Amino acid sequence: MRSSPRIAAARLALVVILAWAALGTSIAVADDPVIAAAGDIACDPSSSKFLNGMGTSTECHMLYTSNLLVGSNVAAVLPLGDNQYYCGGYDAFIGSYALSWGRLNSIVEPVVGNHEYLTSGGTGCDASNAGAAGYFRYFGARAGDPTKGYYSYDIGTWHLIALNSNCSMVGGCGPTTPQGKWLAADLAAHPNACTLAYWHQPLFSSGGRASTTYQKFWTPLYNAGADVVLSAHDHLYERFAPQTPAGVADPARGIREFVVGTGGANHTSFVKPYAANSEARNSTTFGVLKLTLHPTSYDWVCAPEKGYSYTDHGSTSCH
Repeated sequence: MRSSPRIAAARLALVVILAWAALGTSIAVADDPVIAAAGDIACDPSSSKFLNGMGTSTECHMLYTSNLLVGSNVAAVLPLGDNQYYCGGYDAFIGSYALSWGRLNSIVEPVVGNHEYLTSGGTGCDASNAGAAGYFRYFGARAGDPTKGYYSYDIGTWHLIALNSNCSMVGGCGPTTPQGKWLAADLAAHPNACTLAYWHQPLFSSGGRASTTYQKFWTPLYNAGADVVLSAHDHLYERFAPQTPAGVADPARGIREFVVGTGGANHTSFVKPYAANSEARNSTTFGVLKLTLHPTSYDWVCAPEKGYSYTDHGSTSCH
């Protein structure tokens, strides 16, 4: 019996999938959403390195990193804080971020950095920016309640949690604080198979700016079986093996952290010895991290801006 064209096409597709699987390559199903993230993004428009948004060879590459995402298939874009220098003043957002990453605002899910709370040092950096006013005005409802800056949502089968690492600005980060209580309740209400959380300053980094403060986030996430944490703050890329809140390797239940401070502002350096469980790192390439969120696993790829070759990729199952 002669096969119909539809059956023949299906058989061919199956052969292709099996061939790729034999090579150990992960197959991204069309319906599985892709998200992208990076922090430390846009230069102050008053900076001498801004150059009408085109930047220099080493600074202000926000246009080029955003070009990786504009017109792509990403379901959401996660700016990881310090999204607009120097202080995230509203006029600075309009004069810089809006021209590059602002083209993605319809799918943005941001978190606030430490620079957005500053009130001196650059465009719009005065008393009117208290409480990260410029950040919350620019992003509006997408940034959450201005008195909190933390919120959660689902993408596909995954649960994503945006947290505010500026603990002193929102009443703290510990388990008895408003944010800590909210986090515990949110985790209890969303027992998804896969969970990702993100905030600005990392718990682990080889860049010298990590803080143990964020064990207060990591501990309830770890206890709830979360899978991935994204941060920035150090202007570099680093991937860690799954680990406990204390930094002990834990391939069975640990959370994998990515530091993605490569959004375009500039680069900072690594400090040796490298942090324990650091598996991949780069401090010379701007770019974004893309994650494909499968129902029970995820794929990652560190995508460099055009003209650069560094990349990092892999796949891991959820707990």
